[in-house]
Amino acid sequence: MSNAINSTDAIKAAQLRKHKTLATGLFLLMMAVFLVCVYLLKTKTDVWIGYVKAFAEAAMVGALADWFAVTALFHHPLGLPIPHTNLIENSKKSIGDNLGDFVVSNFLTAKTLRPYIDRLELSTVTAAWLAKAQNVELLVGEASRLLKRMVETSDAAMITGFIARKAGSLLEEVRLNEVVANGLNLIIDRGDHERVLNFVLVKVRNYVIENEALVKQRVKEQSHFLIPGFVNNYIAAKLTSGIATYLQEIEKDPQHRIRKDFNKQLRAFTETLKTSPEWQRDLDALKQELLTRNKLEQYAGAIWKRLQAQVLQDLSAEDSALRKYFKKSVEELAASLQHDPQMRVKIDSWIRYNAYNYILRNTKQAGILISSTVGNWEGKELSNKLELEVGKDLQFIRINGTLVGGIVGLLIYTLSRLL
Repeated sequence: MSNAINSTDAIKAAQLRKHKTLATGLFLLMMAVFLVCVYLLKTKTDVWIGYVKAFAEAAMVGALADWFAVTALFHHPLGLPIPHTNLIENSKKSIGDNLGDFVVSNFLTAKTLRPYIDRLELSTVTAAWLAKAQNVELLVGEASRLLKRMVETSDAAMITGFIARKAGSLLEEVRLNEVVANGLNLIIDRGDHERVLNFVLVKVRNYVIENEALVKQRVKEQSHFLIPGFVNNYIAAKLTSGIATYLQEIEKDPQHRIRKDFNKQLRAFTETLKTSPEWQRDLDALKQELLTRNKLEQYAGAIWKRLQAQVLQDLSAEDSALRKYFKKSVEELAASLQHDPQMRVKIDSWIRYNAYNYILRNTKQAGILISSTVGNWEGKELSNKLELEVGKDLQFIRINGTLVGGIVGLLIYTLSRLL
């Protein structure tokens, strides 16, 4: 882009030099004609010489006057600091202000903008562009690269701090006793506690059966010394068998009294857990201990590292799930835009409305931007820029001034001769 600009400026500078040379050459030609006529008048008395001399003399005056006027816009003529010259450089602030006001007043008005805004149909253009598969691939590829670059260059400290703060503020409002109580109620409602109870019953029953010898030993130790050993063994066997049978009955009978009592006690515990100030205080203390600022930042850092690694790994893969999802979303959007005229109308109306209002709300800022941009240019730079843009055309003023001046001078001379 900068090379193109430099090339354009070089072309404009060459054209400016060419036209300056032409205007100056015409002035020098008039001066040469004038000098020749002055010389001829010393030796000849031909009438036509006086007319030519008058034309050349007035042409020189016109050329010099217009040279001074054109040069005074951009420079000090002959480098002399003559008052009211080098006008562009000395008046750059007022030029910037006036240019900004001119653009705002003549181009950024409701009347001027509305015809252009009303013709906006970006949804149609977008739909046509997205209808081409290569454009969808280009969009998906660029979006994936942009997302990958954003994830790679993200500020980990800022992100983990944000996650930790948000998590802390959310968890601060969580009443842990209610969460635990609601979780237990959900387990009870789903019947999951029955499976836990069955598991415990089976384990206890098997443990009792497998440790019958231990039961016999305990019975013998607690029995009277006068009771025979076979009696103790009989009692231990019956005790073991009775406990195992009872546990099996509880396990097999869904309506067993023990089960009902267990359910009742568990429900009562969940209600106590939910309403008890002691439980609330103890669980809140546990929460505060587990969720200190340092620990929250550690958790957040671990979460972000894992998430970052997974996202980068996915974006680096050719069959990235994110790329597939984004491509599918773009294709669905393109299909909707192509086949849903009502959607296009709504989108275009929204774009027109917001573009119209946004531009009108910011016309003042646009004027300020133009004014400050021009005002911040170096005076010499501004003068050179404007001279490159309009200097070539201004050289025609010098040329016209030379010719018009010569014609006026000739007319004046002719009238004076006639009178």
